Amino acid sequence: MFGALQLGFWGAVLVCAVAATVLAVRRHSTPDPAAHAPDPVFWDLFMGSAVALPAILIPTLASPWSGAVLAAVGIGAGVAAYRGSPRILAWQSRRRQQRQDEPVHTAAQAEHDALLSRWSRYELDPACCIDYPAMTDVRLPETSALIRAMREAEQLRAVPHEGYAPAVVRFGLALAAAERAAGIPAGITAVGH
Repeated sequence: MFGALQLGFWGAVLVCAVAATVLAVRRHSTPDPAAHAPDPVFWDLFMGSAVALPAILIPTLASPWSGAVLAAVGIGAGVAAYRGSPRILAWQSRRRQQRQDEPVHTAAQAEHDALLSRWSRYELDPACCIDYPAMTDVRLPETSALIRAMREAEQLRAVPHEGYAPAVVRFGLALAAAERAAGIPAGITAVGH
């Protein structure tokens, strides 16, 4: 008699093999016929079959009913993997993109901190407030644009987001434009004041 432990083992092997095969085939299949490469799909199916078929056949030799149970489990695993694979592939794609964007996000955070430090001098240093009052006057279009750009960058900073780095660039450009409009000499910022 084929034991429950052995059936569980072969069932686990079968489920893993079928799910991994379906996921690999979905990953290597593309809707674009020009980009379709049959070799990876063939090898995905071959390797999955090399594991899945023995996981069904070996228990079937010991007990025919276990083969039927495992075939049903394999079909169920295949259907579940097929239906769940778009979410899994999308999650993997997001994770891959986040890993690629992480250095850009970190550099943008450092630049954002430097810009905030530069800006804070105009607000917190009494000498800068007196010398350059236009930097805190939001009625001026350049200063108003600076505040909007600063707010946008701050809102996007919380999570890695593809719009954060461009927002920091816009913040830097708006700060430079506001400094020019306030009459701050080129090459001199409030940090050096």
